[in-house]
Amino acid sequence: MTEQSLTEVLEERVEALGFELVELERTGAKNRPVFRVRIDRPGSVPGEGVGLDDCARVSRALEEYLDGQERIPSNYVIEVSSPGVERPLVKPHDFERFAGQEVTVKGYGPLAGRGRRLQGELLGTGSASGDGTVRLRLEDGEEIEIARSEIARANLVFRWNE
Repeated sequence: MTEQSLTEVLEERVEALGFELVELERTGAKNRPVFRVRIDRPGSVPGEGVGLDDCARVSRALEEYLDGQERIPSNYVIEVSSPGVERPLVKPHDFERFAGQEVTVKGYGPLAGRGRRLQGELLGTGSASGDGTVRLRLEDGEEIEIARSEIARANLVFRWNE
């Protein structure tokens, strides 16, 4: 089973339970894989997402599926959690859904002729190229557009003092 097909199957199963698969991270060894599954409620805002009971429910449902897969070792580990207050932005619609929020974007290399890490207000996706670019307003007021293919990681910024 490929990583993409596993993600698609788990995404379908999570959605059938009424949640959104934010991110699936596969780590660990080949003979003892660890599946880190981050879930959320569709359309929720930070702080109003999933709870411990939700994570346990999804974990049990996914375990039932994974236990029946011959290509997945029986000693796998599954960790189901909320995306946290600094929610990762992974899918194209995430960049539209959280427009207006403060984000941090980390690049594979320098972004927009600046550094590998930029922070600013998310303006959404680029209008000319659909979901292929992300628009940001930096702290100095400059608006830039970054190709999604250049983004290694993006997440919301949570201000602890506010």
